[in-house]
Amino acid sequence: MNKGGNAGGQGGGVGNFGPGGVAGPTAAAAAQAAQRQRSLLQRADADIGSLLDNFSHLLKAARINDPVRNAQEAFQMEVHAARVVQAADSLLKLVSELKQSAVFSDFLSLNRSINQRIVKFGELSEDTDKLLLNIGEEVAASLQELESHYYASPYRTLETDTELFQPSSNSDGG
Repeated sequence: MNKGGNAGGQGGGVGNFGPGGVAGPTAAAAAQAAQRQRSLLQRADADIGSLLDNFSHLLKAARINDPVRNAQEAFQMEVHAARVVQAADSLLKLVSELKQSAVFSDFLSLNRSINQRIVKFGELSEDTDKLLLNIGEEVAASLQELESHYYASPYRTLETDTELFQPSSNSDGG
Protein backbone atom coordinates (compact mmCIF):
# COMPACT_ATOMS: atom_id res chain seq x y z
CA MET A 1 0.00 0.00 0.00
CA ASN A 2 2.16 2.82 -1.23
CA LYS A 3 -0.20 5.72 -1.02
CA GLY A 4 2.33 8.51 -1.21
CA GLY A 5 4.72 6.87 -3.67
CA ASN A 6 2.61 6.97 -6.80
CA ALA A 7 0.17 9.70 -5.96
CA GLY A 8 2.83 12.42 -5.96
CA GLY A 9 4.29 11.16 -9.24
CA GLN A 10 1.03 11.66 -11.05
CA GLY A 11 0.88 14.99 -12.69
CA GLY A 12 2.99 14.12 -15.70
CA GLY A 13 4.48 17.37 -16.81
CA VAL A 14 3.33 19.86 -14.22
CA GLY A 15 6.36 22.03 -14.90
CA ASN A 16 7.43 20.59 -18.26
CA PHE A 17 6.25 22.68 -21.14
CA GLY A 18 6.52 21.39 -24.67
CA PRO A 19 7.26 23.38 -27.82
CA GLY A 20 3.76 24.88 -27.85
CA GLY A 21 4.03 25.96 -24.21
CA VAL A 22 1.31 23.52 -23.13
CA ALA A 23 2.02 20.95 -20.41
CA GLY A 24 1.10 17.38 -21.16
CA PRO A 25 1.83 13.82 -20.13
CA THR A 26 4.45 11.88 -22.00
CA ALA A 27 3.73 8.47 -23.48
CA ALA A 28 5.47 6.80 -20.54
CA ALA A 29 3.37 8.75 -18.04
CA ALA A 30 0.19 7.85 -19.93
CA ALA A 31 1.18 4.16 -19.93
CA GLN A 32 1.96 4.36 -16.22
CA ALA A 33 -1.41 5.98 -15.53
CA ALA A 34 -3.21 3.27 -17.54
CA GLN A 35 -1.31 0.53 -15.65
CA ARG A 36 -2.16 2.19 -12.34
CA GLN A 37 -5.82 2.37 -13.31
CA ARG A 38 -5.87 -1.34 -14.20
CA SER A 39 -4.16 -2.14 -10.89
CA LEU A 40 -6.69 -0.10 -8.91
CA LEU A 41 -9.61 -1.73 -10.72
CA GLN A 42 -8.18 -5.19 -10.02
CA ARG A 43 -7.75 -4.30 -6.35
CA ALA A 44 -11.32 -3.03 -6.17
CA ASP A 45 -12.65 -6.19 -7.83
CA ALA A 46 -10.62 -8.43 -5.51
CA ASP A 47 -11.68 -6.52 -2.38
CA ILE A 48 -15.36 -6.51 -3.35
CA GLY A 49 -15.21 -10.21 -4.22
CA SER A 50 -13.57 -10.98 -0.89
CA LEU A 51 -16.14 -8.89 0.95
CA LEU A 52 -19.05 -10.70 -0.73
CA ASP A 53 -17.55 -14.18 -0.31
CA ASN A 54 -16.79 -13.71 3.38
CA PHE A 55 -20.19 -12.16 4.01
CA SER A 56 -21.95 -15.08 2.36
CA HIS A 57 -19.81 -17.55 4.37
CA LEU A 58 -20.68 -15.59 7.51
CA LEU A 59 -24.39 -15.92 6.74
CA LYS A 60 -24.07 -19.66 6.01
CA ALA A 61 -22.25 -20.22 9.30
CA ALA A 62 -24.93 -18.30 11.19
CA ARG A 63 -27.72 -20.65 9.95
CA ILE A 64 -26.43 -23.80 11.59
CA ASN A 65 -28.08 -24.49 14.95
CA ASP A 66 -26.35 -27.73 15.84
CA PRO A 67 -25.05 -27.44 19.46
CA VAL A 68 -22.04 -29.69 18.77
CA ARG A 69 -20.80 -27.56 15.91
CA ASN A 70 -21.55 -24.20 17.56
CA ALA A 71 -17.96 -23.65 18.80
CA GLN A 72 -16.49 -24.49 15.41
CA GLU A 73 -19.05 -22.32 13.63
CA ALA A 74 -18.49 -19.46 16.06
CA PHE A 75 -14.78 -19.53 15.26
CA GLN A 76 -15.53 -19.61 11.51
CA MET A 77 -17.93 -16.69 11.95
CA GLU A 78 -15.20 -14.71 13.72
CA VAL A 79 -12.72 -15.47 10.94
CA HIS A 80 -15.17 -14.49 8.21
CA ALA A 81 -16.18 -11.35 10.10
CA ALA A 82 -12.51 -10.38 10.43
CA ARG A 83 -12.03 -10.94 6.69
CA VAL A 84 -15.10 -8.80 5.93
CA VAL A 85 -13.60 -6.03 8.06
CA GLN A 86 -10.23 -6.39 6.29
CA ALA A 87 -11.87 -6.22 2.85
CA ALA A 88 -13.90 -3.16 3.88
CA ASP A 89 -10.75 -1.51 5.26
CA SER A 90 -8.92 -2.25 2.03
CA LEU A 91 -11.77 -0.70 0.05
CA LEU A 92 -11.66 2.41 2.24
CA LYS A 93 -7.91 2.73 1.62
CA LEU A 94 -8.54 2.31 -2.10
CA VAL A 95 -11.12 5.10 -2.02
CA SER A 96 -8.63 7.31 -0.21
CA GLU A 97 -5.97 6.56 -2.82
CA LEU A 98 -8.41 7.32 -5.62
CA LYS A 99 -9.25 10.67 -4.02
CA GLN A 100 -5.57 11.55 -3.72
CA SER A 101 -4.96 10.45 -7.28
CA ALA A 102 -7.85 12.61 -8.50
CA VAL A 103 -6.49 15.61 -6.63
CA PHE A 104 -2.95 15.19 -7.91
CA SER A 105 -3.88 14.28 -11.47
CA ASP A 106 -6.13 17.33 -11.65
CA PHE A 107 -2.95 19.39 -12.06
CA LEU A 108 -3.00 18.48 -15.76
CA SER A 109 -6.39 20.08 -16.33
CA LEU A 110 -5.36 23.00 -14.13
CA ASN A 111 -2.23 23.53 -16.25
CA ARG A 112 -4.28 23.34 -19.44
CA SER A 113 -6.68 25.92 -18.06
CA ILE A 114 -3.84 28.21 -16.99
CA ASN A 115 -2.15 27.91 -20.39
CA GLN A 116 -5.42 28.69 -22.17
CA ARG A 117 -5.84 31.78 -20.02
CA ILE A 118 -2.24 32.84 -20.73
CA VAL A 119 -2.92 32.56 -24.47
CA LYS A 120 -6.22 34.44 -24.11
CA PHE A 121 -4.63 37.24 -22.07
CA GLY A 122 -1.75 37.43 -24.55
CA GLU A 123 -4.25 37.93 -27.37
CA LEU A 124 -6.11 40.55 -25.32
CA SER A 125 -2.79 42.31 -24.63
CA GLU A 126 -1.98 42.40 -28.35
CA ASP A 127 -5.46 43.72 -29.16
CA THR A 128 -5.09 46.39 -26.48
CA ASP A 129 -1.68 47.42 -27.82
CA LYS A 130 -3.11 47.74 -31.34
CA LEU A 131 -6.04 49.76 -30.02
CA LEU A 132 -3.71 52.08 -28.11
CA LEU A 133 -1.56 52.58 -31.21
CA ASN A 134 -4.65 53.46 -33.25
CA ILE A 135 -5.84 55.87 -30.57
CA GLY A 136 -2.36 57.47 -30.44
CA GLU A 137 -2.33 57.89 -34.21
CA GLU A 138 -5.82 59.43 -34.16
CA VAL A 139 -4.83 61.80 -31.35
CA ALA A 140 -1.68 62.83 -33.23
CA ALA A 141 -3.67 63.43 -36.43
CA SER A 142 -6.33 65.38 -34.54
CA LEU A 143 -3.68 67.46 -32.76
CA GLN A 144 -1.96 68.20 -36.05
CA GLU A 145 -5.29 69.24 -37.56
CA LEU A 146 -6.07 71.46 -34.56
CA GLU A 147 -2.63 73.07 -34.76
CA SER A 148 -3.06 73.81 -38.45
CA HIS A 149 -6.46 75.39 -37.77
CA TYR A 150 -5.04 77.38 -34.89
CA TYR A 151 -2.09 78.74 -36.85
CA ALA A 152 -4.31 79.49 -39.84
CA SER A 153 -6.89 81.27 -37.70
CA PRO A 154 -7.37 84.98 -38.47
CA TYR A 155 -8.07 85.64 -34.77
CA ARG A 156 -4.65 84.46 -33.64
CA THR A 157 -2.28 87.22 -32.68
CA LEU A 158 1.35 87.31 -31.72
CA GLU A 159 0.45 88.47 -28.20
CA THR A 160 -1.72 85.40 -27.48
CA ASP A 161 1.08 83.10 -28.68
CA THR A 162 3.63 84.66 -26.35
CA GLU A 163 1.16 84.63 -23.45
CA LEU A 164 0.53 80.93 -23.96
CA PHE A 165 4.22 80.03 -23.76
CA GLN A 166 5.24 82.45 -20.97
CA PRO A 167 5.07 81.33 -17.34
CA SER A 168 2.34 83.09 -15.45
CA SER A 169 3.45 85.66 -12.87
CA ASN A 170 0.29 85.03 -10.84
CA SER A 171 1.28 81.45 -9.99
CA ASP A 172 4.07 82.47 -7.56
CA GLY A 173 2.07 83.77 -4.66
CA GLY A 174 -1.31 84.55 -6.03
